[in-house]
Amino acid sequence: MTNIFRGLCEQLLMSESELKSYISSVPFRYKRYYIPKRNSNELRLIAHPAKVVKSLQRHAVSKLEPLLPIHKCAMAYCKGKGIKENAYQHKNNRFLLKMDLRDFFGSINPSIFLGILQKHDLTLSKEDVFLLSNLFFWKLRRNSPLRLSVGAPSSPFVSNAIMYFFDKELHEYCNDNDIVYTRYADDMTFSTNKKDILFALEKKVKAFLKQNFGSSLRVNNNKTIHSSTAHNRHVTGITITNNKGISVGRNKKRKIRACVYSFKSGLLSNNDVLKLKGELGFIKHIEPDFIINLTNKYGLDTIKKIQTFESVDT
Repeated sequence: MTNIFRGLCEQLLMSESELKSYISSVPFRYKRYYIPKRNSNELRLIAHPAKVVKSLQRHAVSKLEPLLPIHKCAMAYCKGKGIKENAYQHKNNRFLLKMDLRDFFGSINPSIFLGILQKHDLTLSKEDVFLLSNLFFWKLRRNSPLRLSVGAPSSPFVSNAIMYFFDKELHEYCNDNDIVYTRYADDMTFSTNKKDILFALEKKVKAFLKQNFGSSLRVNNNKTIHSSTAHNRHVTGITITNNKGISVGRNKKRKIRACVYSFKSGLLSNNDVLKLKGELGFIKHIEPDFIINLTNKYGLDTIKKIQTFESVDT
């Protein structure tokens, strides 16, 4: 394995002692703030690293990416994949199970990550162990444990990398039982056409987690959801229709129609138009036929005005 620590010394024109001194301070070089969680009254802690730290993290990731595989069932933070591709995998199946990992990024620590490198038979120098432990992980307070941050450019890669063997084992089990498995960050989705088989899968998922991570990664039982064609099925915010398609959903369509009508009537503020512009971009990606329907109803000129709208500061 390439010695990342020495490579950074050469790149930054720093001595080993100088780089060690700086790296030891990296876990505290984060700006902290909170944002609301999606569909929740709770707040999510964001730890955003300093500019120099981000640059070092990206450099280290570039060295590790060729060495650490990401399983094909991982749908987040991977080029050419996203929420559309994640939902699309499940569109042909009647029964759906969604499971969520509790405090996913915050539960990942250096020992988990370094353990994965060892399972891949990658040899680390003492300097690299020190570097990766302090460069990829941060501390809330001086006496807090090192953990992965939501906000660092390296965290998506690290989170997918540590899940590789878990994803591989679970994917193989699901494949043998005619179950489709995908994971979007901490959201695990399973689907099948075999009735009742997904109820037994819950225990299997927890067993695989314990086998791979001990008690570090756990399922958030409050977010475990079973659904079928008899009910609404949603995967990472996208609706799976009963005719084996994907959609943005009826409620969103209703709101978008109302917003387009308000825009045409001159009733939307600049900020509201910008939000509508973003929504149309999302819909065009997920369900382009609905853009055609809006165009037919409100006119091509109206839709084009929204899509090309630029806010004018006053």
